[in-house]
Amino acid sequence: MKKNIVLFVLFILPIVAYLFFASGVNGYTKLPIVTPNTADFGAWKTLDSKPLTLNGKVTILGFCGTELLKNRGNLFNLNQKIYQRYHEFKDVQFVMLCPAGTESDAKKVVDALGAFTDVAQWRFVFASPEEISAYYDQLKLVEKLDDKLGTPKVYIIDKKRNLRGRKLVKDVMEGYNTFHPAELSNEMLDDFKVILYEYRAALKKNNNATRKI
Repeated sequence: MKKNIVLFVLFILPIVAYLFFASGVNGYTKLPIVTPNTADFGAWKTLDSKPLTLNGKVTILGFCGTELLKNRGNLFNLNQKIYQRYHEFKDVQFVMLCPAGTESDAKKVVDALGAFTDVAQWRFVFASPEEISAYYDQLKLVEKLDDKLGTPKVYIIDKKRNLRGRKLVKDVMEGYNTFHPAELSNEMLDDFKVILYEYRAALKKNNNATRKI
């Protein structure tokens, strides 16, 4: 009996603990809504001249500001850690809201990413400083944009235009800092998986209901 207990503690228990913690806390719950019913975009110009909406899409939303080229490393981090894993999902888009006049800088970033990535789901949209500030304010976030109208953080918007994030013990994790690859690989990747799992589970449930009918 003692031998069996020792073997369990040494081999089985660590494996069970690893599986529990590797799955992440959010793997067992829905990702909370931080801000419900956020606004859709206006008829703003896009880099590819195609219409853009948040409706019916899981959106990673960012605010690049006027120093887009200076901070392009943040987008490369996001591309490597998140985008390349999920860009083939048709209902996923990565949208960067930029000040009008930065179109050429955005084109340079897209061209650089396109050298090793399918950039079809990267979308850049342009608006006036006033429109960007007003749009950011309605998200009701604690942190503010910097004086260049940018932030290193990106946000998850679900298909119903709800901003999703983590409600921690003493705080709320509203977004994910693209300057820190570890945060993208851990917290953001975990939360993004939760969102996708929600829609997969709902789709499976609807398909099962249809079959029963």
